[in-house]
Amino acid sequence: MIASVHLAETGTRRGLRAYFRPAPAPATVAGLTYAETVLTAPLSAAVLPKPSAAAVGLIAAWEDDGHLDRFLADPSLAGPFAAGWHVRMRPLRVFGAWPAMPGLPVKPTPTDDDEPVVALTLGRPRITRLHTFLPTSARAEAALGNAPGLLAATGFAHPPRLVSTFSLWQTAAAMRAYAHDDAGPHMTAVRRDRTAGFHHESAFIRFRPYFSAGTWSGRDPLAGLLRDDTVPA
Repeated sequence: MIASVHLAETGTRRGLRAYFRPAPAPATVAGLTYAETVLTAPLSAAVLPKPSAAAVGLIAAWEDDGHLDRFLADPSLAGPFAAGWHVRMRPLRVFGAWPAMPGLPVKPTPTDDDEPVVALTLGRPRITRLHTFLPTSARAEAALGNAPGLLAATGFAHPPRLVSTFSLWQTAAAMRAYAHDDAGPHMTAVRRDRTAGFHHESAFIRFRPYFSAGTWSGRDPLAGLLRDDTVPA
């Protein structure tokens, strides 16, 4: 199992078309096991996020690279994601559960402190908990933007069924320093989620990126950092 995250800077009109178009379905796209089309939202201290269709995202999981290659080569399937930025990743560790994404590891895979990692949070929010979740999340997002070792990050959303954050880190050690700071806002949010139950289901997934292509805000934030940036044949 591999996963991919795609970002396409489309402009609002084309982005809305891509967002409201039904997401690729595993039943109709060979090798696809999960897909969710999302709006992007800058991570900030704002309590009310501001999702934008000027850049849209796709979170997906695949049986292998070959099926992902064929998807991206077919504009009728991939739409704007065929020409956008994307990263390919192998899952390393999961906190929580995301049953809709099959093949996530039961046991963690060892990670070197100096290798780049990707963190993806996924949550299906409880509407009745939003008044507590949103300010708690905003404090964690504000701290994330200033975290040492952060390469790039964005929020994702498909209201009302999904809220997500996506972050790229120069090293696993830098990501752990932010996520595991016991006095920091991220751990505060984790503890509050355990007591308040912000989500119907949620997961924090750590990935090892192995290939990236295209540009995100004019650059590839993973350029030159991946140990093996060739896609298996």
